Order: sequence, then structure tokens, then C-alpha cells
Amino acid sequence: MKLCRFGPAGQERPGMIDAAGGLRDLSALKARLTGADISPAALSALAAVDASRLPLVQGNPRLGPPLEGIGKYICIGLNYSDHAAESNLPIPPEPIIFMKAVTAICGPDDDTIMPQGGSKLDWEVELAIVIGTIARNVTRESALDHVAGWCLANDISERAFQMQSPQWDKGKGCDTFGPLGPWLVTRDEIADVNDLDMWLDVNGERRQTGNTGTMIFDPATIVSYVSRFMTLMPGDVIATGTPPGVGMGMKPDPVWLKPGDVVELGIEGLGRQRQTIRDSQPR
Repeated sequence: MKLCRFGPAGQERPGMIDAAGGLRDLSALKARLTGADISPAALSALAAVDASRLPLVQGNPRLGPPLEGIGKYICIGLNYSDHAAESNLPIPPEPIIFMKAVTAICGPDDDTIMPQGGSKLDWEVELAIVIGTIARNVTRESALDHVAGWCLANDISERAFQMQSPQWDKGKGCDTFGPLGPWLVTRDEIADVNDLDMWLDVNGERRQTGNTGTMIFDPATIVSYVSRFMTLMPGDVIATGTPPGVGMGMKPDPVWLKPGDVVELGIEGLGRQRQTIRDSQPR
């Protein structure tokens, strides 16, 4: 299944994508899509629904993040060896964990707002893991049993903020820095999550081309590893790292996003996103 949420920010309704790619309104069956709604039992019940009998949503409504109430947004850094090389950083011997503020989460096509004082805005196409059942000290062999599905993420970064200290979080958690979606794609829809093509364009020019098969630590390893240090709850999201081609790694000089730039990205089977960069607005 492909599950989503549509409508104005803060007023999203749950939806499902049908076999023909149409958006169907799920709100008569579910008022919300939260971590509690992606348990194995809940997903099994949704899978039994005949999507063709649900109301077809007309037009092209805004899509929000595919879940609400996400408790943790965890990120894995430098998880592609060629991205580590372009960043002039060593290949990590174990996964690097940092957090992205949940207030950064937004819809897949929402504008990206450059934060006040920002000067080095960058892009990162990533596969995101969505947890479906509680995971605590799980083995690698059983780790994917705790995964509800996958979604596309852009780990937007303000490198000037990020590199001010060894703690990356303040360059990762600004508002609108966490576009998720367009859908949560359930695990059964993806034959091999370790072989998905991924790409990202800036103003129509290809910047990133990669495949999830070149991760240093695969999703099963990541879920098992992270679950040693924190309990993973239904609805938690883990972004798994990015392939090479980020602005920080451009040669001979880095290239940064600026207001008016358009970023488009996608992962095979998980859909695509489009963001326009906007100036910050004082509040």
C-alpha cells in the first residue's frame, strides 16, 4: 500500500493511492494516520479495503508528511562511502547517529525556508525507514519485522550551522528541513530495499545519482544498531544517509542553494518530491 495525508497544513486527511495512481480519501475509515495506525494488524486491515470503493480525490491537493505525531526523527550520517570521501571524512566504523527536530518535518512539496543567518543550504536525497512496532535491542535478523515501510526524505542541511561544532543537529533541524513523502510505502510493496535507484536535481541539473545498495550499513543493520541505544516507537523515522553529489562536495568549489532554486528528487518505488527555496521571514 501507499498511504498519505492530503490537505492544508495542519488539516490533512488520510489517503491511500489506488492501483491506477489515484488518491482515495480514507477519512471515513480513519480520522488520522499515526504510529498506531501502521501496526501489522492495522496495516492488514487497511490492505483488505477495496480502494476503488473509497472516494476519489479530485485535483492536485497538497500532500503533507505521510504520518502525523512522529516522535523521533533519527538520521544516519556518512552512510555511503563515496559521500564520506567527497566530505573529506573517514568511513565510519559504525553508524553515526544524530537527530533532526520533529518541527522540521513538512510535506514533500512544501517550500524550503532558508533560516535567518543561513548561507550554506544543501540537499540530501535519502531513504527513510518508518517503524511499525516497538523495537528495543532487536537483532539484525529480526530488525525489519519492526518496520512498517519506507518513504522518501530530503535531509536538508545548513552546513554553516552544522559545522560550527561537532554536534550536527543545529544545522539539520530548522523548520522545513524535513520533507517526507509523498507516501509511506509498506514493506511488502518493495521487493528489495537494498537495490533502489535514487536521484536529485537542482534547477533541472542532475546532482545526485545513487542506489541504496551502496550503503555502508543497510536498513536492517541500522534498525538493530539504533535500537540498542533508544527504544524505537511506532511512527519513528530513520533517514539512512545520502549518496554523493551534495553541494558541500562539489568541485572545485561548493555550491549552495539560494532563494528561487528548485530541488526535485526521487527514489524508485517511493515517489518524488519538489521544493522551492524561499527567504526566511522574521517572526
